[in-house]
Amino acid sequence: MLEQIVDLARHPIDQAGFRTTCRNELARTGVLVLARFFTEAAVEQVVADFAGRESEAFYARSTHNVWLTDPDPARDPGHVFNRQIVSTKGLLADDQISDQSPLKSLYGDERFRGFIATTVGLDQVYPYADPVSSVNMHFHRDGEELGWHFDNSAFAVTAPFQLPEAGGRFEYVPALRDSDNDDQNFDGVAAVLDGERSVERLTFAPGDLVVFRGRDALHRVTPSQGDRTRLLAVFAFNEHQGIRLSPSAMETFYGRIA
Repeated sequence: MLEQIVDLARHPIDQAGFRTTCRNELARTGVLVLARFFTEAAVEQVVADFAGRESEAFYARSTHNVWLTDPDPARDPGHVFNRQIVSTKGLLADDQISDQSPLKSLYGDERFRGFIATTVGLDQVYPYADPVSSVNMHFHRDGEELGWHFDNSAFAVTAPFQLPEAGGRFEYVPALRDSDNDDQNFDGVAAVLDGERSVERLTFAPGDLVVFRGRDALHRVTPSQGDRTRLLAVFAFNEHQGIRLSPSAMETFYGRIA
């Protein structure tokens, strides 16, 4: 089954040398883009599976700071920590995705999980213990975006399957803060939000696989433009077994408690 989903000739994920190369690239730059990771047949099937399912997704328009925390009343309302950013997207949860989907087949494959673990420097990675978080499909329609933020997780694994007609660009600033030493670099964050600092951009194509370390890299997805919906699959892994989202987080992200 894996051979039908992943182009193993281009990306031999079982080979130690390939895994080492990927791990070193991620460690060096904080981002790994594996172009044409998925086979053309898998891309076509995923797009066909999710075409027209936008109405089933849970859509949320939220405001947040870039740290994804509550505002700090001890700071001035105009402080960058309290500045609110807009994010809008639709989302289909794990329990809304067929077990026959290539997304589920790949996620459950031990070779793929081993490859991800090695790439991010772990002995093993684990799925979420709740029924909604492990594999998600994100929809960004015209005007919808993902605002500037730092991730709470150590790494993210995503795959674009359909791009909008325009917009939907992934922009980031690597190593903008040092979370391990609690150096939040408020001035640097403000410069990005005010458009006074240059940012880097990643160019994706449908079927690429992206591993990104966003805990210290500020990043966003610009608003999609046009009638074609941006489709992005998210494969969520944990460093520890048995992790599940809290009921409040489920309500926020999925509009329900599973």
